[in-house]
Amino acid sequence: MYNIKSVIAPKFSEALVLTITIFLLISVSIIKFGSVPHIPILVSILLLFGYGLVKGVSYQKLEKGLVEGAGAGMSAVFLFFFIGMLISSWMISGTIPTLIFTGFMLISMTFFYAIVFIVTSLIGLSIGSSLTTVATIGVAFIGMATAMDLSLAITAGAIVSGAFFGDKMSPLSDTTNLSSAIVGVDLFEHIRNMSWTTVPAFVLTLFFFALLSPEATGGTVQDVMQFQEGLLATGMIHWYTVFPLIVLIVLTFMKIPALMTLALSSISAIGVSFIHQISTASEIFNVLFGGYVSTTGIVEIDSLLSRGGMDSMMFTVALVLLALSMGGLLFTLGIVQCLLAKIESLLKKVSSVIAASALTAIGINILIGEQYLSILLTGQAFKEPYDKVGLAGKNLSRVMEDAGTVVNPLVPWSVCGIFITGVIGVPTLEYLPFAFFCLLSPVLTVLFGFTGKTLTFK
Repeated sequence: MYNIKSVIAPKFSEALVLTITIFLLISVSIIKFGSVPHIPILVSILLLFGYGLVKGVSYQKLEKGLVEGAGAGMSAVFLFFFIGMLISSWMISGTIPTLIFTGFMLISMTFFYAIVFIVTSLIGLSIGSSLTTVATIGVAFIGMATAMDLSLAITAGAIVSGAFFGDKMSPLSDTTNLSSAIVGVDLFEHIRNMSWTTVPAFVLTLFFFALLSPEATGGTVQDVMQFQEGLLATGMIHWYTVFPLIVLIVLTFMKIPALMTLALSSISAIGVSFIHQISTASEIFNVLFGGYVSTTGIVEIDSLLSRGGMDSMMFTVALVLLALSMGGLLFTLGIVQCLLAKIESLLKKVSSVIAASALTAIGINILIGEQYLSILLTGQAFKEPYDKVGLAGKNLSRVMEDAGTVVNPLVPWSVCGIFITGVIGVPTLEYLPFAFFCLLSPVLTVLFGFTGKTLTFK
C-alpha cells in the first residue's frame, strides 16, 4: 500500500474535513447505533469514491487504489485462515483445554488479584482471545470476588490486564497477526520484539496486584473447581496434548515462517486428537472450517471451548479487507500524504515519530472505538515516516500493539469497553485505574522511544 501513488494533491482543508467526516461517520455508527464497523467503512469508501469523481479522478484509478489497498492485506488473510484452523485443531486435540486446566492449578496461591492476573494471562495466551477470556474465566473470577467481598473494580482490572496481555502476545491472536502482517514483519519476530515493553509491563502489573491483594483469599474456590471438573469431563486433559504447543515453540525458535509453523502445529494437533477420540475425516474437516463445538452441558465450559475454524475468521478478514481498501483510497487521493506533510517537520526525530504513532493509535481508539482500525490506520500512515528515520518495521508493529490493541478496553464507548462492561458488570471507568498492563504499555513504548532503548534500526 505504501507504494500507492497519489493521483491528486488535495488541499489540507479538504483532507482534514474528509478525515474528520470519516472518523465521525464510523464512530457515531459504532457508538450510537451499535453498528459493526464494516458498514460505516463501506459508506466511507463510497464517500471517498464520490470525492474522487468530483475532483476528476477516473473510476478506473479509484478502483485500482481500492484493489491495491486490499491486496496489502492478503498475507494477513491467509494467516487468519490458518489461525482459525490452529485454534480448532488445538481444541479437538485437547491442547487448549489442558493449558486452561493447568492455569487453574495456580488458584491455590495466596494473592487473589495476582492470581487472577496470572491465570487470565495464561488462558489469554493459550486461546489468543481477550474477549473470550473475559466472558468466561473473567465472569467466574468476578463471581468469586463478589462471594469474598473483594473489590470488583480491582478484580476487573486484573482480568482485563491478563486477557489483553494474552491477546497481545499470543501467536493465535488476530490483532497480533494483523500488526505483524500490516508492516511485513514475521509474526514471531514481532512477538519477540514486543517482549522489550511487554515483560516490564507484565512484571510491574504483577507487582501492583500483589501489593493490592489480600494476604489470604479466605473464600471458596468452588467456581474454579467446577471449571476444572468440567474440563476433566471432556476427556481431553492429558499430558501428551501439549505436543502441538511444543511443535509450535520448536519451529518458532528454528525461525520457520509463521504460516508453515501454524500449519505443522495444526497437523500435529489433528494427529494427537486421534489418541483420545475417534474422528472421521469428515468430522475433522468440519471442525477445521466451522470450529470445535463443546458439548459438556456446562454453559461456561462450552462457551470457552466452542471456537476456532476458518469460518470464525471471516468477520476479521472482511474488516481487514474493507479497512485496507479504504486506506488504499486515502493514499490514492493523496489524503494521508497531505496530512502527514503538514506535520512532516515534526517527524524528523525517532522519538517524535514513535510518540506521534502511539498518539495516533490511541486517538483512533478514542475517536472510533475500534481496535482493528487503530492498528490498520496507524500502520498505513506511519510506515513511511519510520522508514525515513531508519527504524525497522518491527518498531512500528510494536507501537501499534502497545498503544492500539491494549488501549481499546480503556475506552467506555469502544467495542471492547462496551463488551467487557456488559459481560462482567463493572463500568469501564471503574476498572480503568486498575488495568495496569493496559496503562503501562503505551507509556513504556513512548518512553523507550525517547531514550532509544530496545529500538531496532535498519
